Amino acid sequence: MLRLALAAAALLAATFSAQAQQDWPNKPVKILVPTAAGGTADATARLFAQHVSKTLGQQFYVENRGGAGNTLGIDSVVRSPADGYTLLLGAGTIAINHLIYKKLPYDVLRDLTPVTQMISLPNVLVVHPSQPMKTLADYIAAAKAAPGKINYASAGVGSNLHMAMELLRFRTGIDVTHVPYKGVGPALQDTLAGHVMSMMSNAASAKPHIVAGNLRALGVTSLKRSAALPDVPTFDEQGVKGYEVLNWFGLFAPAGTPKEIVDRLQAEAAAMMNDPKTREMMTAEGAEPVASKPEVFAAFVKDEIRKWDEVGKAANIQPTE
Repeated sequence: MLRLALAAAALLAATFSAQAQQDWPNKPVKILVPTAAGGTADATARLFAQHVSKTLGQQFYVENRGGAGNTLGIDSVVRSPADGYTLLLGAGTIAINHLIYKKLPYDVLRDLTPVTQMISLPNVLVVHPSQPMKTLADYIAAAKAAPGKINYASAGVGSNLHMAMELLRFRTGIDVTHVPYKGVGPALQDTLAGHVMSMMSNAASAKPHIVAGNLRALGVTSLKRSAALPDVPTFDEQGVKGYEVLNWFGLFAPAGTPKEIVDRLQAEAAAMMNDPKTREMMTAEGAEPVASKPEVFAAFVKDEIRKWDEVGKAANIQPTE
């Protein structure tokens, strides 16, 4: 009788779980962005929230919770129920933070379910117009001629922009001085003012200043040229073969979120990204719509972690916090 009662209880629980998945979403869904409002992650999350609110008939809303290199927001999602009502719009730093922080309260591969990579966009190496360098080769030659004398700005230690330069250092043997800032905005301001000689920036942020002639672009970090900066050659074209670093943003859910919900979210992201108006808007900003399948995105995240582990070891980056 006890076995029958336990079996009945398990069947009832499974029935309720299946029914809950079928009814999803039946209340508002939060998309947490672990950065301040106004950035690329925030804009992507709001665009997706607007789309799924219409198509699924339930409110999806964005909550920004920045701090500690995105880790505070990520941790809050990891601790949330795996029921599809709390999601994360994360950035590529999710594959880097373990190199910077000694004790993360979560493990990305264990505690999060990758849903879909939303977009990717290249970085671009820029210099102030007062600098004589015209090409990436010029930059590398100048750095080798005067080790440590050329400095560059980034969005902060451990940011995708910082790590992109560390990879360039690793691949070319140059010695340049890192000047970290708290975000892309302040770094760009000082580069534009000539206080810093060069900067690794994301293409979307740098494009207006490149077009206006206030910054000179030396190369983009994608393997193919950016549609937003078609006249700027890639690092690969300029001799750093196989070099590729992309800023990317993707949707995650807490580990254990039902596959039916994960697949539905991915399908909605694909529908949004395949809309011609959305693709045109993103391409103009230098972003490439992706909307990969969950298993493809999961493999991508693993590859990113592996790549940055190798760069971290080569650059002797030590966790400091």
